[in-house]
Amino acid sequence: MDAAKPELAQGWSSLFTYSNLVHAVSGAAGSVVAISVFYPLDTVRTRLQVDDQRQSKNTLQALKDIIREEGVEGLYLGWFPVVTALCCSNFVYFYSFNGIKSLVLGTQKKAGPLVDLSVAFISGCVNVLLTTPLWVANTRLKLQGAKLHTEHYNKKTDAPSKRHYAGILDCLFKIIHSEGAAKLWGGTVPSLLLATNPAIQFMVYEALKRYFKRVLKVAELSGLLYFILGAVAKATATVITYPLQVVQSRLRAGYAKLESSQTLIQNLVHLVQTKGVAFLYKGMEAKLLQTVLTAALMFAIYEKMANFIFKMMGLR
Repeated sequence: MDAAKPELAQGWSSLFTYSNLVHAVSGAAGSVVAISVFYPLDTVRTRLQVDDQRQSKNTLQALKDIIREEGVEGLYLGWFPVVTALCCSNFVYFYSFNGIKSLVLGTQKKAGPLVDLSVAFISGCVNVLLTTPLWVANTRLKLQGAKLHTEHYNKKTDAPSKRHYAGILDCLFKIIHSEGAAKLWGGTVPSLLLATNPAIQFMVYEALKRYFKRVLKVAELSGLLYFILGAVAKATATVITYPLQVVQSRLRAGYAKLESSQTLIQNLVHLVQTKGVAFLYKGMEAKLLQTVLTAALMFAIYEKMANFIFKMMGLR
């Protein structure tokens, strides 16, 4: 028993290493650059998911509509809170993923798809529980000042869209005061299930990365190939989990009391009965375009930045 203690301590110490920190910083930096480049597409996706009456047009037309109604600045509503939330979220995710993977594998360097899937899912759950309040505030700030076409949202005098939030902290405090602290974790159940999204994404990405390194017989792939692998992995994960993302966005927006009081399954059934099955995929074109391009650029920056730092530190 005593002999196992140093081994256990050594295992847990693998969670707190420079290597994990480098991965976390690189992932956070890559996500900030990527989301900033493709942010207008994220704006379109959120509007289509939340605004019932906004027609499911192609992405270009939706961009034009927002510019016509709100000006170019309408495409960048809530940019700062998104960048802040995404930076924190990806820091937590990449740190958790690499730390838990080191803990699970120990000195073993080889991982398989099942390990990647399990570790990525656990990391996603950790990330959701720690950062959901930031994403709730982010959704509110993105919709602040937006011209919503959904009638019953606009009629409510106490609707979140009628409130003015000065920033992330002000938004968090006002939600706690007006709706209760539990509201900060609105959409947590679909978010936990949506941890399957990055889990699938990382499993596909890591499997493809290992495959191409083996086939090409190289230690590091090109930036373009990392970009393509990131795009394929994210597209796969997004198509599989998109209906859950629609429910998640609507719960975070905090408009409909009926939807907020229902379970995840009830929400899905309710949307299918009232809006049709196609509504569960509303805005997916914009989502695919935005997340695939964002994830592809993020992975390319993450891999190159992490490799550069490791080489500078003499670890590779």
